[in-house]
Amino acid sequence: MAKRVLVSGGAGYIGSHVTVELIEAGYEVVVADNMSNCDMTCFEGVKKITGREDIPFEQIDCCDAAAVEKLFTDYKIDAVIHFAAYKAVGESVAEPIMYYRNNLVSFLNILESSKNHGGCNVLFSSSATVYGEAEKLPVTEQTPRLPATSPYGNTKQMCEDILRDTVKATAAYGAEVNAGAQQLGPVKGIALRYFNPIGAHPSALIGELPRGVPNNLVPFITQTAIGKRECLSIFGNDYPTEDGTCLRDYIDVVDLAKAHVVAVSRMLDGKMKEDYEIFNIGTGRPVSVYELVNAFEKVNGLKLNYKFAPRRPGDVVAIWADTQLANNELGWKAERSVEDTLAAAWAWEKRIAGK
Repeated sequence: MAKRVLVSGGAGYIGSHVTVELIEAGYEVVVADNMSNCDMTCFEGVKKITGREDIPFEQIDCCDAAAVEKLFTDYKIDAVIHFAAYKAVGESVAEPIMYYRNNLVSFLNILESSKNHGGCNVLFSSSATVYGEAEKLPVTEQTPRLPATSPYGNTKQMCEDILRDTVKATAAYGAEVNAGAQQLGPVKGIALRYFNPIGAHPSALIGELPRGVPNNLVPFITQTAIGKRECLSIFGNDYPTEDGTCLRDYIDVVDLAKAHVVAVSRMLDGKMKEDYEIFNIGTGRPVSVYELVNAFEKVNGLKLNYKFAPRRPGDVVAIWADTQLANNELGWKAERSVEDTLAAAWAWEKRIAGK
């Protein structure tokens, strides 16, 4: 019988791409989402790509402990991939309480139910933001986590620590019976620290669909190109880099989704070397914001209206991954080129604009 994976936040950008790859790899998937930052567009796209109209969908808020508990009661969950979190760096600086409440409580509820239902494999959607302003690049999994530069990054650090401690505790005490005479199960965990997901599915049926003003670079690029936005702002051209703009590790969202599938398989097939593992998921190639804008123009034959704006709070100068551990241990490697990724992003933007 196929293993069942719960994808919290599964109707969103990354969650929808992961759902496609899980189904195509033979897993049964339950999607849970409160729809606070998406609509049904991508979930409907998932059904078209996979040819599956019967994908279970539960509209719940993972901050609601009773709703999460019911989810685990109604479905036998073998693994959870947890995406349900707020994710905008700038917004988190302005609204830290909102970020701490949502991102921590939702994950605590997932872990609690995982533990209470006999144990579970939990894959946490972490981020390169946990490294802060790293002193040495590229970053490896052993690179010290410096103080986060934003509340968003801090929630990722805190959730990693909560997962690590939960894994350790359930390994030590999981066989014991708690005060409610409930059998607790061991939780095993993997944190995927990924860098800057961009692009869309090659079918152009799913992609990034931000509500309101985008917080990420590529949707702002494509919305400017399509005429939805008058001008693209590049935040900061005075950084200590070759062209003055930030350096990032941009990874195609489909490559990223495939990394989640191999990580889940590693857990479910009993191939983990430790009960809690961490992997960097990136390309290992730094690309500046200015380079990415120029690459989009070139590959799609367009000219963008852009301007340089002041630096944005919470942004680090440069971050990119050393991917050797993921390449060797997971047998995974990013494959799609930046050019193919930006072409897919543009195809998706044109499709949702009806052009």
